[in-house]
Amino acid sequence: MLGIVAAVLFFVSFLINATDLSTNDVFSSTNVMLLGLTALALHVAGIGSGWARGR
Repeated sequence: MLGIVAAVLFFVSFLINATDLSTNDVFSSTNVMLLGLTALALHVAGIGSGWARGR
């Protein structure tokens, strides 16, 4: 799930950067990209990857 969130955040970051939108400091393309990297790191670490079933 977090991998999909990371992909969406990377795409939004790309759109902000490609269109040269002037956004405030919170929604700059670098900050959105860093949020995507955080979500990707959590996904690779196994957090948010799905429900774990107990035996």
